[in-house]
Amino acid sequence: MQQREEKQLEASVESLISRVAQLKNSLQSFIYKLENEYDRLTWPSVLDNFALLSGQLNTVNKLLRNEKTPSYRNQVIIPLLLSPDRDEDLAKLTEQRVPVFSHEIVPDHLRTKPDPEVEEQEKQLSSEAARIGPDVAQKQIQALNKLCSSLLEKLNNPRDDREAETVAMRQNKASFNPADTNALVAAVGFGKGLSKCRPPGPVAPNHPGQPMMSGGPTLQQVTIAGASGHQAGMGASVNQQPGQPGKMQSGIKTNIKSASASLHPYSR
Repeated sequence: MQQREEKQLEASVESLISRVAQLKNSLQSFIYKLENEYDRLTWPSVLDNFALLSGQLNTVNKLLRNEKTPSYRNQVIIPLLLSPDRDEDLAKLTEQRVPVFSHEIVPDHLRTKPDPEVEEQEKQLSSEAARIGPDVAQKQIQALNKLCSSLLEKLNNPRDDREAETVAMRQNKASFNPADTNALVAAVGFGKGLSKCRPPGPVAPNHPGQPMMSGGPTLQQVTIAGASGHQAGMGASVNQQPGQPGKMQSGIKTNIKSASASLHPYSR
Protein backbone atom coordinates (compact mmCIF):
# COMPACT_ATOMS: atom_id res chain seq x y z
CA MET A 1 0.00 0.00 0.00
CA GLN A 2 2.76 2.40 0.88
CA GLN A 3 4.68 1.54 -2.27
CA ARG A 4 1.57 2.19 -4.34
CA GLU A 5 1.12 5.61 -2.77
CA GLU A 6 4.78 6.42 -3.36
CA LYS A 7 4.52 5.45 -7.05
CA GLN A 8 1.34 7.45 -7.42
CA LEU A 9 2.99 10.46 -5.79
CA GLU A 10 6.04 10.14 -8.02
CA ALA A 11 3.92 9.93 -11.17
CA SER A 12 1.83 12.95 -10.17
CA VAL A 13 4.95 14.96 -9.40
CA GLU A 14 6.46 14.11 -12.80
CA SER A 15 3.24 15.08 -14.54
CA LEU A 16 3.06 18.31 -12.59
CA ILE A 17 6.70 19.12 -13.42
CA SER A 18 6.04 18.61 -17.14
CA ARG A 19 2.94 20.85 -17.06
CA VAL A 20 4.80 23.55 -15.19
CA ALA A 21 7.69 23.31 -17.68
CA GLN A 22 5.25 23.88 -20.55
CA LEU A 23 3.78 26.87 -18.75
CA LYS A 24 7.26 28.25 -18.11
CA ASN A 25 8.23 27.89 -21.78
CA SER A 26 5.07 29.70 -22.85
CA LEU A 27 5.78 32.52 -20.43
CA GLN A 28 9.36 32.83 -21.64
CA SER A 29 8.23 32.93 -25.27
CA PHE A 30 5.60 35.58 -24.56
CA ILE A 31 8.03 37.74 -22.57
CA TYR A 32 10.58 37.48 -25.40
CA LYS A 33 7.98 38.67 -27.89
CA LEU A 34 7.01 41.58 -25.68
CA GLU A 35 10.64 42.68 -25.24
CA ASN A 36 12.02 42.07 -28.76
CA GLU A 37 9.09 41.87 -31.17
CA TYR A 38 6.79 44.54 -29.75
CA ASP A 39 6.84 46.54 -33.01
CA ARG A 40 5.45 43.58 -35.00
CA LEU A 41 3.19 42.24 -32.24
CA THR A 42 -0.54 42.60 -32.88
CA TRP A 43 -3.37 42.58 -30.38
CA PRO A 44 -4.89 39.29 -31.65
CA SER A 45 -1.49 37.66 -31.15
CA VAL A 46 -1.33 38.98 -27.58
CA LEU A 47 -4.80 37.58 -26.90
CA ASP A 48 -3.73 34.21 -28.28
CA ASN A 49 -0.75 34.11 -25.93
CA PHE A 50 -2.96 35.00 -22.98
CA ALA A 51 -5.42 32.28 -23.98
CA LEU A 52 -2.57 29.75 -24.15
CA LEU A 53 -1.29 30.70 -20.71
CA SER A 54 -4.79 30.60 -19.25
CA GLY A 55 -5.39 27.13 -20.69
CA GLN A 56 -2.13 25.79 -19.28
CA LEU A 57 -2.91 27.22 -15.84
CA ASN A 58 -6.33 25.57 -15.91
CA THR A 59 -4.66 22.28 -16.82
CA VAL A 60 -2.33 22.56 -13.82
CA ASN A 61 -5.27 23.34 -11.53
CA LYS A 62 -7.23 20.36 -12.87
CA LEU A 63 -4.23 18.15 -12.30
CA LEU A 64 -3.94 19.30 -8.70
CA ARG A 65 -7.67 18.78 -8.10
CA ASN A 66 -7.73 15.34 -9.65
CA GLU A 67 -8.81 12.52 -7.36
CA LYS A 68 -5.80 10.41 -8.29
CA THR A 69 -3.42 13.19 -7.34
CA PRO A 70 -2.35 12.86 -3.71
CA SER A 71 -2.62 15.84 -1.45
CA TYR A 72 0.69 17.65 -1.46
CA ARG A 73 -0.21 19.44 1.75
CA ASN A 74 0.31 16.20 3.61
CA GLN A 75 3.84 15.90 2.27
CA VAL A 76 6.62 17.40 4.32
CA ILE A 77 9.99 18.36 2.88
CA ILE A 78 12.86 18.21 5.32
CA PRO A 79 16.37 19.34 4.33
CA LEU A 80 18.74 16.54 5.15
CA LEU A 81 21.97 18.29 4.18
CA LEU A 82 22.86 21.96 4.19
CA SER A 83 26.13 23.14 2.76
CA PRO A 84 27.56 26.52 1.78
CA ASP A 85 29.42 24.88 -1.14
CA ARG A 86 28.12 24.88 -4.69
CA ASP A 87 26.07 21.85 -5.73
CA GLU A 88 26.29 21.20 -9.48
CA ASP A 89 23.40 18.71 -9.50
CA LEU A 90 21.13 21.17 -7.71
CA ALA A 91 22.15 23.98 -10.08
CA LYS A 92 21.37 21.76 -13.07
CA LEU A 93 17.95 20.79 -11.70
CA THR A 94 17.04 24.40 -10.96
CA GLU A 95 18.51 25.82 -14.21
CA GLN A 96 21.28 27.64 -12.33
CA ARG A 97 18.79 29.49 -10.12
CA VAL A 98 19.72 27.70 -6.87
CA PRO A 99 23.39 26.75 -6.97
CA VAL A 100 23.78 26.44 -3.18
CA PHE A 101 21.47 24.82 -0.62
CA SER A 102 22.56 26.65 2.51
CA HIS A 103 21.02 27.97 5.71
CA GLU A 104 20.29 31.25 3.95
CA ILE A 105 18.45 29.69 1.00
CA VAL A 106 16.33 27.08 2.77
CA PRO A 107 13.96 29.45 4.66
CA ASP A 108 13.00 31.14 1.40
CA HIS A 109 12.57 28.10 -0.83
CA LEU A 110 10.87 25.83 1.71
CA ARG A 111 8.60 28.49 3.14
CA THR A 112 4.90 27.58 3.21
CA LYS A 113 3.74 30.99 4.45
CA PRO A 114 4.48 34.57 3.37
CA ASP A 115 7.17 36.63 5.04
CA PRO A 116 6.29 38.05 8.48
CA GLU A 117 6.27 41.57 7.02
CA VAL A 118 3.83 40.51 4.30
CA GLU A 119 1.62 38.77 6.83
CA GLU A 120 1.54 41.92 8.97
CA GLN A 121 0.56 44.05 5.96
CA GLU A 122 -2.19 41.59 5.06
CA LYS A 123 -3.56 41.76 8.59
CA GLN A 124 -3.61 45.57 8.48
CA LEU A 125 -5.42 45.58 5.14
CA SER A 126 -7.92 43.02 6.39
CA SER A 127 -8.64 45.06 9.53
CA GLU A 128 -9.09 48.26 7.48
CA ALA A 129 -11.41 46.47 5.09
CA ALA A 130 -13.46 45.16 8.02
CA ARG A 131 -13.88 48.67 9.48
CA ILE A 132 -15.25 50.09 6.23
CA GLY A 133 -19.02 49.84 6.03
CA PRO A 134 -20.86 48.54 2.97
CA ASP A 135 -22.11 52.02 2.00
CA VAL A 136 -18.63 53.54 2.08
CA ALA A 137 -17.23 50.58 0.20
CA GLN A 138 -19.90 50.92 -2.48
CA LYS A 139 -19.10 54.63 -2.90
CA GLN A 140 -15.41 53.87 -3.25
CA ILE A 141 -16.18 51.18 -5.80
CA GLN A 142 -18.30 53.58 -7.83
CA ALA A 143 -15.60 56.26 -7.71
CA LEU A 144 -12.97 53.76 -8.83
CA ASN A 145 -15.19 52.50 -11.66
CA LYS A 146 -15.82 56.07 -12.80
CA LEU A 147 -12.11 56.81 -12.79
CA CYS A 148 -11.35 53.64 -14.74
CA SER A 149 -14.07 54.40 -17.29
CA SER A 150 -12.71 57.91 -17.83
CA LEU A 151 -9.19 56.55 -18.24
CA LEU A 152 -10.34 53.91 -20.73
CA GLU A 153 -12.26 56.53 -22.70
CA LYS A 154 -9.16 58.69 -22.98
CA LEU A 155 -7.07 55.72 -24.03
CA ASN A 156 -9.60 54.67 -26.66
CA ASN A 157 -9.73 58.13 -28.26
CA PRO A 158 -7.71 58.41 -31.45
CA ARG A 159 -4.33 60.00 -31.23
CA ASP A 160 -5.26 62.65 -33.79
CA ASP A 161 -8.08 63.91 -31.57
CA ARG A 162 -5.73 64.32 -28.63
CA GLU A 163 -3.18 66.16 -30.78
CA ALA A 164 -5.91 68.45 -32.15
CA GLU A 165 -7.07 69.27 -28.63
CA THR A 166 -3.49 70.06 -27.61
CA VAL A 167 -2.99 72.38 -30.60
CA ALA A 168 -6.29 74.14 -29.91
CA MET A 169 -5.34 74.71 -26.27
CA ARG A 170 -2.00 76.18 -27.32
CA GLN A 171 -3.65 78.51 -29.85
CA ASN A 172 -6.27 79.78 -27.41
CA LYS A 173 -3.70 80.56 -24.75
CA ALA A 174 -2.92 84.31 -24.61
CA SER A 175 0.70 85.15 -25.37
CA PHE A 176 0.61 88.88 -24.46
CA ASN A 177 -0.84 91.30 -21.93
CA PRO A 178 -3.40 93.70 -23.48
CA ALA A 179 -2.84 96.33 -20.76
CA ASP A 180 0.89 96.48 -21.47
CA THR A 181 0.25 96.71 -25.21
CA ASN A 182 -2.19 99.62 -24.80
CA ALA A 183 0.23 101.44 -22.49
CA LEU A 184 3.07 101.02 -25.01
CA VAL A 185 0.91 102.33 -27.89
CA ALA A 186 -0.22 105.33 -25.83
CA ALA A 187 3.37 106.16 -24.89
CA VAL A 188 4.66 105.94 -28.46
CA GLY A 189 1.71 107.66 -30.13
CA PHE A 190 0.72 110.32 -27.61
CA GLY A 191 3.59 110.44 -25.10
CA LYS A 192 1.37 109.31 -22.29
CA GLY A 193 3.26 108.50 -19.11
CA LEU A 194 6.59 109.85 -20.36
CA SER A 195 8.65 112.20 -18.15
CA LYS A 196 8.63 115.89 -19.24
CA CYS A 197 11.64 117.09 -17.19
CA ARG A 198 14.76 118.39 -18.99
CA PRO A 199 18.34 117.79 -17.94
CA PRO A 200 19.71 120.70 -15.86
CA GLY A 201 22.30 123.13 -17.27
CA PRO A 202 23.09 124.20 -20.83
CA VAL A 203 24.15 121.73 -23.46
CA ALA A 204 27.90 121.83 -23.97
CA PRO A 205 29.01 122.70 -27.52
CA ASN A 206 30.98 120.43 -29.85
CA HIS A 207 29.61 117.24 -28.20
CA PRO A 208 27.81 115.18 -30.80
CA GLY A 209 25.34 112.69 -29.41
CA GLN A 210 23.82 115.09 -26.83
CA PRO A 211 20.30 116.27 -27.73
CA MET A 212 19.60 119.97 -28.20
CA MET A 213 17.28 121.64 -25.72
CA SER A 214 13.95 122.73 -27.11
CA GLY A 215 13.46 125.85 -24.96
CA GLY A 216 14.81 128.34 -27.52
CA PRO A 217 18.33 129.23 -28.72
CA THR A 218 20.88 130.03 -26.05
CA LEU A 219 23.80 132.37 -26.38
CA GLN A 220 26.17 129.56 -27.23
CA GLN A 221 23.85 128.16 -29.88
CA VAL A 222 23.32 131.57 -31.45
CA THR A 223 27.02 132.31 -31.40
CA ILE A 224 27.80 129.00 -33.13
CA ALA A 225 25.06 129.49 -35.66
CA GLY A 226 26.08 133.08 -36.25
CA ALA A 227 29.67 132.07 -36.63
CA SER A 228 28.76 129.50 -39.23
CA GLY A 229 26.47 131.88 -41.09
CA HIS A 230 28.35 135.17 -40.78
CA GLN A 231 31.92 134.15 -40.31
CA ALA A 232 33.13 136.50 -43.02
CA GLY A 233 31.38 139.57 -41.56
CA MET A 234 32.69 138.96 -38.07
CA GLY A 235 36.16 138.38 -39.37
CA ALA A 236 36.01 141.53 -41.42
CA SER A 237 34.79 143.64 -38.52
CA VAL A 238 37.50 142.36 -36.28
CA ASN A 239 40.30 142.59 -38.82
CA GLN A 240 39.34 145.98 -40.17
CA GLN A 241 39.21 147.63 -36.76
CA PRO A 242 41.87 146.21 -34.52
CA GLY A 243 42.28 147.68 -31.11
CA GLN A 244 38.71 149.09 -31.10
CA PRO A 245 36.71 146.98 -28.66
CA GLY A 246 33.59 149.10 -28.93
CA LYS A 247 33.16 148.55 -32.64
CA MET A 248 33.98 144.84 -32.31
CA GLN A 249 31.27 144.41 -29.70
CA SER A 250 28.75 146.22 -31.88
CA GLY A 251 29.63 143.89 -34.73
CA ILE A 252 29.08 140.83 -32.53
CA LYS A 253 25.71 142.15 -31.39
CA THR A 254 24.71 142.76 -35.00
CA ASN A 255 25.66 139.18 -35.92
CA ILE A 256 23.72 137.82 -32.92
CA LYS A 257 20.62 139.71 -33.98
CA SER A 258 20.91 138.48 -37.56
CA ALA A 259 21.43 134.90 -36.33
CA SER A 260 18.37 135.20 -34.07
CA ALA A 261 16.37 136.55 -36.98
CA SER A 262 17.44 133.67 -39.18
CA LEU A 263 16.51 131.09 -36.54
CA HIS A 264 13.23 132.73 -35.52
CA PRO A 265 11.85 134.80 -38.42
CA TYR A 266 8.62 135.55 -36.52
CA SER A 267 10.16 136.69 -33.25
CA ARG A 268 10.80 140.24 -34.31
